[in-house]
Amino acid sequence: MKFLDHLEEWLITFLIGGATLIIFTAVMHRYAAGVPIPVVQDWLLSLNLSWAQELCIIMFVWMAKFGAAYGVRTGIHVGVDVLINSLSGRTRAKFIVFGMSAGAFFTGIVGTLGAHFVWENGAHYAIFNALGLATGDLYPGPTTPDLEWQTWIVYSAIPLGSYLMCFRFLQVTVGFIRTGELPHHDHGHVDGVDEDEVPVDINPYNMDDDLHMHDLKYKKRHPEQQVGDGGTAADKGEPK
Repeated sequence: MKFLDHLEEWLITFLIGGATLIIFTAVMHRYAAGVPIPVVQDWLLSLNLSWAQELCIIMFVWMAKFGAAYGVRTGIHVGVDVLINSLSGRTRAKFIVFGMSAGAFFTGIVGTLGAHFVWENGAHYAIFNALGLATGDLYPGPTTPDLEWQTWIVYSAIPLGSYLMCFRFLQVTVGFIRTGELPHHDHGHVDGVDEDEVPVDINPYNMDDDLHMHDLKYKKRHPEQQVGDGGTAADKGEPK
């Protein structure tokens, strides 16, 4: 389970990093090949990067499918739950379990249909051929235009991503039944960035000059304007 806990993050990080690098390389190659530099231009023109766009499209499709599973696990999918949240505790819990179960059922169907399509689109032939079994009249399947990859490899994102979404729906459902809590994503939070706590005795909207908001990180020159947990000098009754 520890491996599955962050499977989506690893795949998405690899895919988006690789796609960004490929696009950057292809764009730089396109412009650099137009510069008339002896020897270098001929070498650049000999490089064929026409496959870069197709590969990036494939990577983004895979990223979207596994990103959807990540959304289920972290609770970032958009949902209209105003009516559900207005219900009583037990009724609300039943509707939530029903909704999660319906999501698992739907993604399970999509994954099964996708797996059947991939199997009939060339995976059957490729597996039998790799195992040395008789392929008979099995359909080898089409290939992509530029990379000339078997399309069943590309379409495998559908069953794999859908089955992972189904697993995440079931995982969230079981977690809700045990704890009564659903995953919640704070859209204002950025991982790795520490949020400074504002002192309770400070009004961040206080405007010293009636023009600019008070800067909590800036210490004034005069003690009566000093920002701190102990308050100002005037508040303590000390001489200015």
